[in-house]
Amino acid sequence: MDLAGRLERHLADWLGAWPPVGELTIVGSERRTRPGWDGKVYPVAGVATPEGTVLSVPPDLAEAVRAAGDDLDTVAAALPGLIGRPDARFGRGVFRWCHELLEDLSDPDAVWLPPDDERVPPWLAVFNGDVLVHLDGDGRYGAGVGRKGHDEFGQELSVATEEHLRGRGLARRLVAQAARRVAEEGAVATYLHATTNTASARVAEAAGFPDTGWWVLGLPVAS
Repeated sequence: MDLAGRLERHLADWLGAWPPVGELTIVGSERRTRPGWDGKVYPVAGVATPEGTVLSVPPDLAEAVRAAGDDLDTVAAALPGLIGRPDARFGRGVFRWCHELLEDLSDPDAVWLPPDDERVPPWLAVFNGDVLVHLDGDGRYGAGVGRKGHDEFGQELSVATEEHLRGRGLARRLVAQAARRVAEEGAVATYLHATTNTASARVAEAAGFPDTGWWVLGLPVAS
């Protein structure tokens, strides 16, 4: 199966339906009632493309959400109240997926480690799969990629580099290397970031994750 086919399988599982049918497809999915990769429940999730949007909500709220309006902006305004969190803010970020596996990008000083390894910093220790970290000559952490395993066909990547090592291309090499590992495991790598995060956007572009006008949608998890 090619990467695009894996993405379709991932989104169909993660959201409950894919591709969108028309401008806005509201789907009730049990995935919105079950813990996600980090053990938290995400009651709203969605992906918007230039062709249409799939918005996933708990099954018992699907009809009420459909009745809220016919376009995404109207439904988004009603969602916090319908979910029972009127103070929550509906948000969106850039959604990218790996279109091309770049064999020429890798970090010779990077190793895969279990997230509970003592060399892994706290921000990486929360991920539910092995993490890829850059170690210096003394074995100290300098940069890393974590993987959020959402389902059999989709793994979301997150990357960060220590300030003193930024500007050396470590992040793009690590992301490209991690994307190849994801593909070897039969899945496709996705990459999400805020619209204002230009540094993250540059990393994604350089690592084979173009911006195709897709958005990820959702509400923040209740604390």
